[in-house]
Amino acid sequence: MVALTQSTQTISNPGRLTVETIEIAEATTAIRCLDWDRERFDIEFGLQNGTTYNSFLIQAEKVALIDTSHRKFEQLYLEILTGLIDVNKIDYLVVSHTEPDHSGLIKDILQLAPDITIVGAKVAIQFLENMVHQPFHSMIIKSGQRLDLGNGHELEFVSAPNLHWPDTIFTYDHKTSILYTCDVFGMHYCDDRTFDENFTAIEEDFQYYYDCLMGPNARSVLSALKRIQKLTIGIVATGHGPLLQHHIPEWIGRYQNWSLEQAKTEKLVALFYVEDYGYSEELVRAIAHGSARTNVAVELVDINNAEPQEVREIVAQAAGLVIGMPPQSNVVAQAALNTILAAVDNKQAIGLLESGGGEDEPVYPLRNKFQELGLTAAFSPILIKEAPNKIVEQLCDEAGTDLGQWLNRERTIKQIKSFDSELEKSLGRISTGLYIITAKKGEVQSAMLASWVIQASLVPLGVAIAVAKDRAIESLMHVGDRFVLNVLEEGRYQQLMKHFLKRFAPGADRFAGVKTYPAASNESPILAEALAYMECEITTRMDCGDHWVIYSTIQSGRVAQVNALTAVHHRKIGNHY
Repeated sequence: MVALTQSTQTISNPGRLTVETIEIAEATTAIRCLDWDRERFDIEFGLQNGTTYNSFLIQAEKVALIDTSHRKFEQLYLEILTGLIDVNKIDYLVVSHTEPDHSGLIKDILQLAPDITIVGAKVAIQFLENMVHQPFHSMIIKSGQRLDLGNGHELEFVSAPNLHWPDTIFTYDHKTSILYTCDVFGMHYCDDRTFDENFTAIEEDFQYYYDCLMGPNARSVLSALKRIQKLTIGIVATGHGPLLQHHIPEWIGRYQNWSLEQAKTEKLVALFYVEDYGYSEELVRAIAHGSARTNVAVELVDINNAEPQEVREIVAQAAGLVIGMPPQSNVVAQAALNTILAAVDNKQAIGLLESGGGEDEPVYPLRNKFQELGLTAAFSPILIKEAPNKIVEQLCDEAGTDLGQWLNRERTIKQIKSFDSELEKSLGRISTGLYIITAKKGEVQSAMLASWVIQASLVPLGVAIAVAKDRAIESLMHVGDRFVLNVLEEGRYQQLMKHFLKRFAPGADRFAGVKTYPAASNESPILAEALAYMECEITTRMDCGDHWVIYSTIQSGRVAQVNALTAVHHRKIGNHY
């Protein structure tokens, strides 16, 4: 057993920020950034016990840094790191995933050590290229791949997508039996103790963290647990909270049980693709993102690396299937297609898309086979004729949303019928106006009819809008995005309302036949027939169950008809639109 050495430094900032360095195994140092007073993490949940951001340094023949820290620790973290090692001697920076609280200082590391090689999943490297805006050396790794640091420190990488970011990987050091898991098995808990000696003190925070971040991806949790079950784990080096050493079987067992229970009640969309072929993975992930917006589980399966039994099991569990066409010459992928065809049933929905690799399996013959077996087409086949742009990605996102909404149709009807009649009637007496939200980001634009809109502040002038999480426009309504709030006029709103209420096919032009002109600040469409409009910028999003409440400041506005009135919407019941 290696004797643990520990040091702590403090920097004066708003709130208490400290850094602890401790040797947790041979040639392995944990750099734990403790944020004692943080009260909220993202928008998801409030914190009772602050949080930590954990980074790790392995100094063998080759040197690897696993994750960095939150930007608020920039000065102190870099002082600590440069005190431990000459940063130019770090060979690899392993990125467990690119969420800013773990990758916030990557650009700083690159400035100090431009020759470092960044190691991560393919998606992580793509994300980083858009984050750091400078060239860097990279190594794309796959599940099962190893990296030898020397002196017995051989790192094995384990893919764990959707926990809770699409690019998550685990890293296992065969020398020290340490499994580096980033967010997984973590908790927002700030304490002087490095490890989990006091089980009862932290178990509530452990479950709270799981419920908020991991529970929505329970099937992905189960897949990740299956991939690590062969490993002998001595320490779980988490990205947040204490490291796990004393009760590892109990912690893993709880994840297993909670995820099994959660998975029983979820609708599952299984998305099959061939990694490194055409644009298969990129497009399938866009569909997965759209489906996840509707509160269904998603599981991505690389059919090149999936055993036939695993494919059969996933198909049997899934309510919806998506297939990115594999190459006709790929024998393994063709066998997987036959396995899928043999395992489906007529209650499932199917969606197919070309991968754009040059020798795709033809879409329509395969679609016909699924239709003959009784499956429902969730969306028309997506055909790729050139490199996908943002419009194609949005089409795929909307196709995924359509699939998820179709899978949830029975649950939606049950929810509508489940409310107390008097409650729903009283709630329905809340009257609202009628508005069209229009948004544009780059090449992509969208719109939705809205009625849950209120003025929310005077200084600055601001409005709050409720946007259902499964709306296609949701992807254009994040902090920093801009949109136009179009006010409909009493007596002249029916045609616009009818147009924007209809169901649009994925990728369809929502403004076809509607007269618009671009907003000055953001080019979002302004409706020529609107009574008034306001150009808005989003500053805050708040999670409100099945909706986001989006607060935005108003940049400018204009009224077309001074004496006209806003259209008013009255509902008879309050449990659906």
